[in-house]
Amino acid sequence: MPTPPASLNKPNKVVVALLDGQRLKGYVSNFSAIRDYFRLFPAENSPHEAGTDVQFKALKAIFFVKDFEGHRDHHDAYNLNAPGHGRKVEVTFHDGEKIAGTTEAYNPQKPGFFLFPADPQSNNTRVFVVNSNVQKVSFL
Repeated sequence: MPTPPASLNKPNKVVVALLDGQRLKGYVSNFSAIRDYFRLFPAENSPHEAGTDVQFKALKAIFFVKDFEGHRDHHDAYNLNAPGHGRKVEVTFHDGEKIAGTTEAYNPQKPGFFLFPADPQSNNTRVFVVNSNVQKVSFL
């Protein structure tokens, strides 16, 4: 039996990085940076009441991932000379963590922006960076 086509509304796998250092894993659908929260679900097909509201003010970033296990032995190599869309940036969070990639919509006046990893082998497909918890954004 053929596999049905992927739905446009299929939930995304995410790892949510909270300011207190916690990492939550789950699923998000209909994510919007316009709201000040989103709903995190424990499973792909969870009912609405099984989700938990996560406030943006508690967030460092939301990592949209290929899988939850990640690649423990893989350390992202930031080849910023590789072709990509948008502007090349390095983001430094208040806790000192840095990530690099490209963005098409950085605006410090907005709640946040999407960053696309510089390493195509990264487990992250994209990262939503919360502006209020960023120490510095450097254009490369």
